[in-house]
Amino acid sequence: MDHFAENLLGTLEPCRIHAWCLLPNHYHVYLKTDDLKHTLAALGRLHGRSSFAWNGEDQQRGRHVWHSISDRQIRDESHAWTTLNYIHHNPVRHGYVSKWQEWPWSSAREYLDRVGTAEALRLWKHYPILDYGAGWDD
Repeated sequence: MDHFAENLLGTLEPCRIHAWCLLPNHYHVYLKTDDLKHTLAALGRLHGRSSFAWNGEDQQRGRHVWHSISDRQIRDESHAWTTLNYIHHNPVRHGYVSKWQEWPWSSAREYLDRVGTAEALRLWKHYPILDYGAGWDD
């Protein structure tokens, strides 16, 4: 996970990353890019390299590792903050940790350092995730 997180963030270095979270079977990234086509192509190359390596390690050539990628345009401030909250809360949603700040493969700690606990709590309450993302990564 450490290695893939490093490669993912390196691949997305030309972008402005607002939030990210890597789980054992998927990841979410909220970013701004000036060239979506180039960013998606770079992620495709990352997926190709990583799936080839993992399938070789597991002696599972031909196994389908990456299943889909989707992009969504952020519509407004509410959508932006709800998206950020959803991404940081994803490890809790999937049962990996009880507090999202405990998950090591996300931008949650950096976010808390930047905005502070009180502001993060205010934004969590003001922009709740409710059923946001239902069915995306089940």
